[in-house]
Amino acid sequence: MQSIDAALAAINALKPNEKLVYSQIAKKYGVDPGTLSRRHRGISRSRQAAAQNQQAVHPQHEAELIDYIDRLTKRGLAPTRSIIRNIASQLAQKQLGYHWVDRFVHRNSHLVILKRTTPIDRSRRRADSEKKYQLYFELLRQKIDQYKVEPRHIYNMDEKGFMIGVQSRSVRIF
Repeated sequence: MQSIDAALAAINALKPNEKLVYSQIAKKYGVDPGTLSRRHRGISRSRQAAAQNQQAVHPQHEAELIDYIDRLTKRGLAPTRSIIRNIASQLAQKQLGYHWVDRFVHRNSHLVILKRTTPIDRSRRRADSEKKYQLYFELLRQKIDQYKVEPRHIYNMDEKGFMIGVQSRSVRIF
């Protein structure tokens, strides 16, 4: 808890018949008496509270956007900057600037990250499904059993050398 918040809590804890002296409480908590007085009377507020009112997208909507990014990422569909900006623009009901996503990621750096991805070609994307993986491993098991292949004769092969139709890298948000 910040000193100013502790001082405000002390003021709110005073009994109705106790005398309120801002300078004494401010000195005790190491805050400016004028700031404490203005904050207590509701004339001013913290920088964080003021900044929240200046945000284009309400913090609650940003939390929902983070949940949406998480759901997309878990499905293997990490959104691009433009997707995030379009969704946020709909939430804010106004067009957001190009750098809004950068500020969003910075504000929520403990929850989301920007990362360059290497895209997979179209045929690999079409082949990427749970059912196709199951079929592949069932067929592999049949062939291993049929030809009595021992584990010491099984090798891993890097398919990167065979990628055809590679797309350019893009920045995704996870």
